[in-house]
Amino acid sequence: MGAEETLFQRFGKEFPKGTVLFREGEPGKEMFVIQSGRIAISKRVRDVEKVLAVLGPGEFFGEMAIISNKPRNASASVSEDAKLLVIDPKTFEGMIRGNAEIAVRMIKKLAERLSEADAQIENLLHADPASRVVHHILQVCQTRGRPMEEGVEIELAVRELPRQIGVGEPAIRNMLDRLERAGLVERSGDRLTVYDTARVHDFLQYLEMKWKFGEL
Repeated sequence: MGAEETLFQRFGKEFPKGTVLFREGEPGKEMFVIQSGRIAISKRVRDVEKVLAVLGPGEFFGEMAIISNKPRNASASVSEDAKLLVIDPKTFEGMIRGNAEIAVRMIKKLAERLSEADAQIENLLHADPASRVVHHILQVCQTRGRPMEEGVEIELAVRELPRQIGVGEPAIRNMLDRLERAGLVERSGDRLTVYDTARVHDFLQYLEMKWKFGEL
């Protein structure tokens, strides 16, 4: 039996798509590690539920509530059937105390999330919806992109983006079509290959100037 199977036997649970794992404001009594599936992390802003991130296998979430002993600062729901390790505070503390590698990985991941939060704030400062789409693509390339011979490959689930960047799905698809026609990207399902991030950044600057000054 492999290590993952052993861990799943001890701590694992299966959750179908649509399950709400916890809601913002609830007390936090456990954290989660994703073995398979996808989890949407969201937060209510005014009267709108905004998706902050969509996490996949290998990611963890829910740890801040048991570290700080404060209510959940976001909600989590299953966006794709998932197998999760459910870790209680005592087990979590034992893992951190007994394994320095786990502690270091967690610190690095938390730092990465702070960086992504800063990027999301920066994205929302773009008034132009088209600029938000392109900025988000570049940010994902930087934080979660996979270098390939032909460029950088990223996961980009269009159906999940509207609540994340505040742009409607038709406008997102329209911008992706424009980028593809320009030879800057190639789409295949939820995967996007960005051939040259520098050229995409130049295109973002063009969009920003056009929004600011209009057609000259």
